[in-house]
Amino acid sequence: MFKPIKINERILYEVWKSDGFKSQLKTIDDQKIEIIDAGENNKDFAGPDFFNSRIKIGDLTFLGDVEIDISHSDWKSHGHYLDKKYNKVILHVVINRERFQPFVYTQDGRKVISICITDFLEEDYQQSIQKAIQSERANRSFIMPCSQINEKVSPEDKYKVVSILGIERFKKKEERILHRLKEIIYLKQMNVREPVVRYDFGEDFWNKKFAAEEFNDPVLWNQLLYEMIFEALGYSKNKDNMIKLAKAVNINFLQKYSSSPHFEEIVECALFNVSGIINANMKGINEETAEYLRHLIEKWSGIVGQYDGPVFNKERWNFFKLRPQNFPTVRIAGGSRIIKKIIKDDMVGKLISLFIDNENSRKITSVLRNSIIVRASGFWRNHFVFTKNAKVSLNYFIGLSRADEMIVNVVLPVLAVYFEVFGNKQAEHRVKNFYLNFYQKSSNKVIDQVEESLHLDISKCTSVHTQGMIELFRNYCVKEKCLECKIGKVVFN
Repeated sequence: MFKPIKINERILYEVWKSDGFKSQLKTIDDQKIEIIDAGENNKDFAGPDFFNSRIKIGDLTFLGDVEIDISHSDWKSHGHYLDKKYNKVILHVVINRERFQPFVYTQDGRKVISICITDFLEEDYQQSIQKAIQSERANRSFIMPCSQINEKVSPEDKYKVVSILGIERFKKKEERILHRLKEIIYLKQMNVREPVVRYDFGEDFWNKKFAAEEFNDPVLWNQLLYEMIFEALGYSKNKDNMIKLAKAVNINFLQKYSSSPHFEEIVECALFNVSGIINANMKGINEETAEYLRHLIEKWSGIVGQYDGPVFNKERWNFFKLRPQNFPTVRIAGGSRIIKKIIKDDMVGKLISLFIDNENSRKITSVLRNSIIVRASGFWRNHFVFTKNAKVSLNYFIGLSRADEMIVNVVLPVLAVYFEVFGNKQAEHRVKNFYLNFYQKSSNKVIDQVEESLHLDISKCTSVHTQGMIELFRNYCVKEKCLECKIGKVVFN
């Protein structure tokens, strides 16, 4: 018996055509299966693997198509259950036992018998299949259901679809940011200290009409940008912790020390002490680390009396399965440098002026990137954790690729909301036009997979396209909303 495997399906086609089975094929409920005619191998790109097959199952003989997959789940992940071309399938054949089920369903709702042929193979074919193993099933990534059949949709139409989705994604970010702005204003008026476990704003908040002058507070925008940047630095595993940390060690607290020549150190010590990551009794550390810890704790002892927020536990932070460069320790160190730019260097004001005063996209790109990129310095340039030195020094806490992601996901939506709130249509249009035409120096597995599955040229994709690919994948593909997708409607019709 085999372990779950991923192999070349062509070998299975040969098994099927040559009837290379050592024993009688049977269904899971012990009905005999006889291959009267294996059928005609489909040479086209789309559709079932064999046409016009004649298969006897129990006492009934069926005439129709046969689909051969590696695993039972491929029927769904390849989108066969949505595709009318598979409505004539009379038998579904798989090689993997993993999550095997005895039936699949066609687009028109008909139940089709599924069989796993692992135990029925001749020895020679077993050896051939074993040699063809490419990877373990566990390492196989999600496959977009239309990946092998979407070429009937032109590249131009695909770019249009992802562009529309990219614009929708940007609007969702704007809506979330505006809502958060109103939350900050309302909580300040209600004198509520964040972060809190939960709160219900009630009808007063939802019915409240916010006047433009209520948004006219630099601290409000500084806090918003601070939170959004920290959330982005946390990635998926630590984003909630990072945004809660930004709410706890807030701008109102930090700006009390903005005139200090050691402001950056104060910010760093506050963040690390409140995060709970440091431990005064940490074991197995060298002299350099011990000195750095003493420095953090002593600095904190001088300002802790002014802090009235929560202190977190170390256990809430995630280090597992993260690249060392993405450890929360490194991200907090990088974030402390960003806070200095926000408070001491008027980062928000400079970004606002950038889009009011400039039309040159190259200059805008340069200023945006320089605002977010943070070179590595201090203790964390040579450490990922407290207990040992890094084998290779870091050059950047926040590099170009991550900076571009934060420009697209944080900076541009925040600025678009700012100009919308204050009625500067020209600057708002300039921000959104920049988003439509910005070529970001970053990608991720989702973007790469969608680009490959849709057969698009990533070099032609601006940020609106890549954001649209993420929107497509997360809100259509993995949620099996293929028939609500404009590409899926064409492909599976």
